[in-house]
Amino acid sequence: MMDIDGKHEWRDCIEVPGVRLPRGYYFGTSSITGDLSDNHDIVSLKLFELTVERTPEEEKLHRDVFLPSVDNMKLPEMTAPLPPLSGLALFLIVFFSLVFSVFAIVIGIILYNKWQEQSRKRFY
Repeated sequence: MMDIDGKHEWRDCIEVPGVRLPRGYYFGTSSITGDLSDNHDIVSLKLFELTVERTPEEEKLHRDVFLPSVDNMKLPEMTAPLPPLSGLALFLIVFFSLVFSVFAIVIGIILYNKWQEQSRKRFY
């Protein structure tokens, strides 16, 4: 909760329903906002563990929470790393890279020779 005017009239700062967090992690807070860090103080932080009766489906869901989730939001998904290239794929990539490099060098030499022939001075 926050009390901006200092009148001891506290109101909710943020509330996000449907948040499921994995167990074994910690909460962190920060109150710094640039040059105004002296005007933002965390007075207290209260965390509660609620004991409620749950259905077997909710118990299973509660026990199996490994990734944080929110009911009304889609969180960014982690993608699996790409598998390493096979030996054949790596060979083909290197082979065609070398062929292209040799082709580019030959074309460059031909163009350079033609440019030199045209830039020769002729006295006749």
